[in-house]
This record gives sequence, structure tokens and C-alpha cells, in this order.
Amino acid sequence: MGIIKRFNNAGHAHELTFSCYHRRRHFENRLYCTYLCRAISESRARYDFDLLAYVFMFNHVHLLIYPRSDVHDISLMLKSIKQSVGRRVIRAARLAGEARLKQFRATTGSQSFRFWQVGGGYDRNIVERNTLRYVMRYIHNNPVRAGLVARPELWEWSSYRDWAGLGQGHLTIDRESVSLL
Repeated sequence: MGIIKRFNNAGHAHELTFSCYHRRRHFENRLYCTYLCRAISESRARYDFDLLAYVFMFNHVHLLIYPRSDVHDISLMLKSIKQSVGRRVIRAARLAGEARLKQFRATTGSQSFRFWQVGGGYDRNIVERNTLRYVMRYIHNNPVRAGLVARPELWEWSSYRDWAGLGQGHLTIDRESVSLL
């Protein structure tokens, strides 16, 4: 398995995609979605990035972020989100008992339990406004393409409703950063 090369260039937005271990449908669980919201909020505060768009699918996540600082590390931002969620979920599963915990048992590697797929996921730098708009549409239409809803505003765990002016989602969107590209 190759290592993902991340380009931490100033002024670039980043489309990040990462998956649950073995594509398991962990985000059917609302509590895990709440853990993910909390982890993203904590990482935003710690690493100073804006959130432009998001969608939580049942087995993977799409984020569109914009680092505010010229000097930043996307790998650290992503690691802070993923580790926080994984630790909270595994801790909750341990408290719930062996039956719940066994769904997180790792089949390979040195870890006994795993929430996220091994590897860095997908990272795409975005420097043009047209590309940013395309990526936002792609992210928001993910649940529609998957056949989960007829229209993107019907998917709860998405920033689509924020952008369409239909209400606020679970995470605050930083609209002003879109104009920086």
C-alpha cells in the first residue's frame, strides 16, 4: 500500500474522503455521526481550518476544508478527526459489551480494533472556484447517487441545506472562505 502524498500549499482547499474499515456502515449509527461532528469541530479549533462542505455517508465521509494558515498539515487535521472518532466509538463499544465490540475487531495489522480503513483516504487540492463548485455538488449529491434520497436536501448529515438556505446542519459552514479561491 502506497503512502499518500499531501500537498500543504497555502490558499488551497482540500477535498478529503475517508472510509470505514472494510466499508462497514458505521454511520447508520447517529451516535457515531455525533462523534464525527464533535471531532471535526475540535480539529477545526485546533488546526484552524474552515469547513466548506461535508456529507457523512453510511460507510464513508467527504469533507471540503480550507486551511486558514499558510503553514498547515492536512495529515494532522485528518488524523485528529479520525483518531478522535475511533477512540470514542471503541470506548463506547467496550462499555456496551463484547457483542458490540466485535464489529470493530481488526483482521490485519497491529491494532486489535479498527473503525477507519487503513490508509490516508483521498486528498485533492483545489485552487479554482469552478472546481470548488463542482466538488461541492459532487459531495452534496452523494446520497442521491447512492439511491438513499431523491434530493440532496433530504439527507440529514450534509451541508447542502446550509448552502441552499434551507436551515442549518449539524456543523457550521464557513461560507466566506469560498470567495478566497
